[in-house]
Amino acid sequence: MLGRVRRTVIVAAVGFAAAVVPFLGAEPASAHGFSSTVYAKIEAGDEGHIRTAVELEYDLLVVSAADSGHDDPLFQAGTAAFEAGDAGAQAAALKSHASTVLTYVSDRFSVSSRDAACRPTQVGDATISARDGVPHANLLLDWTCPERVGEHVVRSGLFPDGEGYVKGTKTIVTYEIDARSGSAALDAANPSFSTGQAWYQRFGEFFLLGAEHLLSGIDHILFLLALIAGSRRLREIVLAATSFTLAHSVTFMLAALGLVEVPGAIVEPIIALSIAVVAGWHLWGIWRRGEHATDLEAAGHGHLSLDRAGWIRLAVVFCFGLVHGLGFAGALGIDEAWSWTLLWSLLVFNVGIEVVQLTIIAVVFPLLFLLRRRAPKAGLWATGAVSAGVSIMGLIWFVQRISGS
Repeated sequence: MLGRVRRTVIVAAVGFAAAVVPFLGAEPASAHGFSSTVYAKIEAGDEGHIRTAVELEYDLLVVSAADSGHDDPLFQAGTAAFEAGDAGAQAAALKSHASTVLTYVSDRFSVSSRDAACRPTQVGDATISARDGVPHANLLLDWTCPERVGEHVVRSGLFPDGEGYVKGTKTIVTYEIDARSGSAALDAANPSFSTGQAWYQRFGEFFLLGAEHLLSGIDHILFLLALIAGSRRLREIVLAATSFTLAHSVTFMLAALGLVEVPGAIVEPIIALSIAVVAGWHLWGIWRRGEHATDLEAAGHGHLSLDRAGWIRLAVVFCFGLVHGLGFAGALGIDEAWSWTLLWSLLVFNVGIEVVQLTIIAVVFPLLFLLRRRAPKAGLWATGAVSAGVSIMGLIWFVQRISGS
């Protein structure tokens, strides 16, 4: 016969899971699939001209640039080539409708000197490349500016427009013009930047981008909640958070700098599985301890050393942290070669992630600690229910991401 504590946890877990699954189960299988990323490299061209290499998702470009919807020749040729997975046909579709594509892009991506707009012309034909198995269109644009100045403004409003295909778009810009080099992150809230802006303004954008990514990434937040629920002592959550931070920071930097590359089709399912495993670890511990679980909840503020299972848990968290780092890098979308300027931007992005992560721990863990100490049974209900709900969601996402649904 099941012990009283086990029955209590089962009832709480089932109730919590039943409450959250209808809402969270409807979310897309990938927490990184809500937005699109545009990449732009800007450098000085010949005789004072400016060259920009713009890379954007092929299918979004086709459906957005098509003037007359599904009857537009670009839409028909472009989508047929996309569905066929034929890079040659995709490039041919863009070449046949080069003026339409250029008009769409230049209306939403611009360079200006002072208050005067620079005029773009396309250099060569568009080419097709792949990022994580997704075809991207590459456009090389040459900008003629009305006057030569030491500062330029770059603006991006590429995706989404009224079509509503994506929730939001960020444009990652790296530049080397006006005797300056750096990187910037543009989105709907910050659609432009100046090459003359201060370094702290550029870094502030990456800090906010990192903070927003963790807040909008429900999978990473659930993983963090699983860590908190499974940690009875301050030492445990500090070590778990530190292990996770060190691991994801390493792979995040390596992947973002183009030194490591793992397909999202592998990374995303493992992230989902990590959520289920870490949350399920705590549930298994409650089940194994049975009637002693409540006593351990109440004594969670005591003994500080980790047992063998605790060290194994840390190793598991570290390994999963390595995978989460690849997910962070994939969300940022940078895979450029090494540069100190880009490295500093990536570090600031990572700091933004860590600040939000530590804030969540600082708010949730003390409340859970007090609940466990003053009402051990209620604490067991809470952690068991949260862990069950998180574990079920991780399994749902794992199945979705494996199946590609």
